Formats: sequence, structure tokens, C-alpha cells
Amino acid sequence: MSNSVWRVKPVSAFEAEMKKSELKRVLTKWGLTSLGIGAIIGGGIFTLTGIAAHDYAGPALALSFVIAGVGCLFASLCYAEFASVLPVEGSAYAYAYGTVGELFAWFIGWNLILEYMMGATTVAVAWSGYFVKLLHLFGIDFPIWLCNDFVTATEKCEALGLAAPSFAFNLPAFIITWIVTAILVKGIKEAASTNNIIVVVKIAVVLFVILVGAFFINTQNWTPFIPEQVPVIGENGEATGAFKFGFGGVLTAATIVFFAYIGFDAVSTQAGEAINPKKDVPFAIVASLIICTILYILVSLVLTGMVKYDQLDKAAPVASAFSGIGINWAVFIITIAATAGLTSVMLVMMLGQTRIFLGMAKDGLLPRGMFATLHTKFKTPYKSTILVGLIISIVASVTPIDKVSEMCSMGTLLAFAMVCVAVMILRYKKPELERPYRTPAVYLVGTLGVAFNIFLMCFVRPDTWIAFMIWGVLGILVYFIYSKNRSNLQREHDNANTGSLDDIAKK
Repeated sequence: MSNSVWRVKPVSAFEAEMKKSELKRVLTKWGLTSLGIGAIIGGGIFTLTGIAAHDYAGPALALSFVIAGVGCLFASLCYAEFASVLPVEGSAYAYAYGTVGELFAWFIGWNLILEYMMGATTVAVAWSGYFVKLLHLFGIDFPIWLCNDFVTATEKCEALGLAAPSFAFNLPAFIITWIVTAILVKGIKEAASTNNIIVVVKIAVVLFVILVGAFFINTQNWTPFIPEQVPVIGENGEATGAFKFGFGGVLTAATIVFFAYIGFDAVSTQAGEAINPKKDVPFAIVASLIICTILYILVSLVLTGMVKYDQLDKAAPVASAFSGIGINWAVFIITIAATAGLTSVMLVMMLGQTRIFLGMAKDGLLPRGMFATLHTKFKTPYKSTILVGLIISIVASVTPIDKVSEMCSMGTLLAFAMVCVAVMILRYKKPELERPYRTPAVYLVGTLGVAFNIFLMCFVRPDTWIAFMIWGVLGILVYFIYSKNRSNLQREHDNANTGSLDDIAKK
């Protein structure tokens, strides 16, 4: 066994782990698809449409969703092949470990942590916004300082002419995180059942928004479809070099809404709990992406047609669009559905995060006692679930939503690009492997997937890049300080060398 950081985990090792897995296999083809839809429909429609349309794309938000959807399609086809070959928990991390090498896999896993953690945090903050709006509809008002982070609370108080608070904490975001954590500790069957109910409600309301909202579209709100490009002015009053609106703004909006598509990625993390993973996971990945992309495009066109893009509420755009045209009764339905819908997004993202940790811990790259220990009764990785809940609840309580959503997009874009690279490498190095699903025109699709995702990364804001690079450097340090010398492959290498020396000594 090699001592190199590019050592590869044998496919036979994955197959052996699948046979020994204690996770309950209860998820069907449509159960997996429902999990994908549960993760995809939520933050993208109910929250990020407001930020992306208001600040960057205008009515061309629909084009941003098309761009992001195409980029995801390339990646999803690559994910689907991997899921049929290696139907294990760990998603892109496991795929890379079996093809490219340990360091590459670690870096993907490290970025998946960023993707899912920041994704769930973004949704927790969004959930808080809709929950507070729901309470307001029933005449109950939360204090500003108790349902926002300090930065957002200060901005809202200044806008209302109130004194800035000395303390702020997003209590609803904190509470919903722990409710979801409790459901996940209880078990995958309970989590999936809860998700299925919410998904039905979400799709019904999304169709309601599309069908009813279509009657109130004013086509003049789509003019100009792509607003004129304007430079972004920094806090010092000087241009930052970035732009809002124009085609550059459309691309920036695509990077923002991209995070909403990681639901199909979350499907692949549930392979260890699927009844027939080699066939059902690829189906669910592609099906959930196609269904949700169509819904996203239609909703974005309806919203920007109902209300001028610069009048959309960035926190609750769908509800604000209907209240803006006087259909206040619909606001109740939408707000209730959004509150419930965002709960299922959190559920799937946190579920995916703990399964990534489980895969990495099984390989020795993370402490097994914390991340791979299963509950004796529920058969869930309860310790890591509680740890994830703790981190997300704290970050969601004190961080503005736009900061965490862009960090999530960076992790997603890089992970997708790496998967596209890895599937081409595996096809070249292991052409003999059984592939129940084969990516069509794999070298073309894979190359386009890499190029597309890296291209979108170029339009992420500079401060997000800085934070992302700091996260990446931290991950490399953790690998060389802790993970490299504790991985299962390293131990096998050390044992092999020790064994050969003992044989020499005996002779």
C-alpha cells in the first residue's frame, strides 16, 4: 500500500464496507427523489430569488437559473455514474477516494463540509425570516434583536429610525436547528417520512404560485429583461471592480442561486440507506434536478413579472410578490408552506453532512469515536448529528444570510468540478468496472462540467474568495497534521512494512 497522498482506496474496500454497514436500507427510488426535491426546493425559490433578482439579475433571474441548471446537469450525470459504481455514503468524497487519491478526496470532503454546513445555516436564517413573518400575520411580533444577527438587526433598526441594539441573536434559527437535529438523531425512516409530507405541501404551493401568479404578470416588469450594468461601490466609496446587473450580474446571480441545487448531491449521500442504490440513486439524482429546475425557472419568471425586481423583499420574495399586488390571503398559504418547506431543506442538508462525516471517519480521516459511532437503538451517527446541530445553530444565530449562502456556493461549485474530473479518470483507469448507469459522452460532459463550474466561480465576490481560500488552507493543514497519518490506508502501509521487517528478522 502506497505512502503517497495520491493513494487510492480500492473499490473492493467500498464493497466490503457496504456489506458490513449497519445503516437501515429503507429508501425507495421515489423516497430518494423526494429527498432530492426536499433539499432543492426551498432556499432557492423562497429566499435567494429575492437577493439574486433585487441585487444582481433583475428579471433575467430566470436566465441565471437556466445557467446554474445546465452546470448542474453536467455534474449530475457524472454523479449518477459514480453512484451506480460506488453506492456508499460519502458522495463526491468517496468517489474521489476511489479514483484520484486521498488528498484530492480529503479536499472534496472538506469543501462538502462547507457546502452542507453553510447551506443548512443559510436555510435556518431564511426559515427564521419566514417564521417571523408568519407570526406577524397572526398579530405576533418578534423583537428585531431576537430574530436577526447583530449586523442585520442594526440595519433594520436604522431603516426604521430606531436605536441600534446592543445585542442581537436569531432565536428562531437557533430553535429550528435543534428541532431538526432531534428528528435526525431519531432515525432515517422518521426523517424521510417527515420530508415526504413537507415535499407534497411544497410542490403544491409552488404550483399554486406559478398558476395563480401567472394571471397577475405585468410584462412591463420584465423590461429591461437584463438591467443595465452598474459598478459595485465599496464601503470606502470606490468601485470594487465587481458589477451588478448586465450579463455579469446574471452570472453572479447564478453563483448565488447555485447553492439551491445541491439537493441532488444530497441524494448521493443517502446511498448507504437506499434499498437498491445502484439503480435508484442515479434515477433520483437526475429526476430531482430536472423537476426542480423547471419549477425554478417558472417561479422566477412569475415573481419578476408580478412585481418590479427592485421591489422584491430579499428575505421573503414570494410572499412579498403576492402582498405587493394585494393578494394578501395567498400570503398566509405561501408563508406557511415556505416555513415548512425550508424545514425539509435543513433536514436533508444536515442529513447529508453527517453521512459525509461518517464516510470520512470510516476511512480514518476523522475521529471515528465522534463521527462514525452509531446509536445503539436508532442506528444513526448521533454524536456527529448533535455536533453539526450545535455549530449550525450558533452560526445561524449570529451571521447574515448573504455571507453564508455564497460560501456554500463556493464549496458546491468546486465539489461538482472535482466530481466531473474524477468520473473521467475512473472511466480511463477502470474501464472494466460494472456501471449500471453510464454518463453519456463522458469526456465531453465531464469537460463541460469542469469548465462550467470553474467559470461560475470566477464571478463570486472577492471577499468570498478570500474566506474560501482561508478555509482551503485550513483543510490542507488538518490533513497533514492529523488525517494523513491516521487514515486506514496509512495504517495498512505501516503494517505491511512492519510485517516485512519481522520476516527479515525471523530469517
